[in-house]
Amino acid sequence: MCATIHSTAIVDDDAIIGAGSHIWHWTHVREGARIGRDCTLGQNVYVAPTVVVGDRVKVQNNVSLFDGVILKDDVFCGPSTVFTNVITPRSHIDRSDQFETTQVDRGATLGANTTILCGITIGEYAFVGAGAVVTSDVQAHSLVIGNPARHVGWSCRCGVRLAEPTPTVHCEKCDDHYELRDHTLHLLTSRSP
Repeated sequence: MCATIHSTAIVDDDAIIGAGSHIWHWTHVREGARIGRDCTLGQNVYVAPTVVVGDRVKVQNNVSLFDGVILKDDVFCGPSTVFTNVITPRSHIDRSDQFETTQVDRGATLGANTTILCGITIGEYAFVGAGAVVTSDVQAHSLVIGNPARHVGWSCRCGVRLAEPTPTVHCEKCDDHYELRDHTLHLLTSRSP
């Protein structure tokens, strides 16, 4: 199955778009960008040349993926998520050689209007609440909210907030079982694929 690209979208030569992906209205995918299979890029999305997007990623409307952004498989970027790529930007100083890598690992969710500062990693299945400002790494399965974003709980692979592990916990929704060891949540058993 080929990718579906709306007539108003611009996909530059040498951009790679995976089979089954959908590129919607007024989106621009630059040369060299790599978009995986079965992705959705909503209206008014910008994808810079060095961006790598995994499979089954959903990027909602009005998101700019700047150079240095890596989105692993199954990531969700809510509407108007903001990424940065330079720590100390100035319009009169070229800092394009200082772009930092920001990585969002498999299955993580970035809520609407989140801001992600550059040079950090958001762990697998982490959940960043709407409007949060992420200024440091977020560990796997962590639920973070606020400005600056702070850890307030744990999130299952299915997205449901988990009860506090003592030291184990199971998800009421999908029945995955987890254990908290060394301040990190570990999956013990899962019924989902």
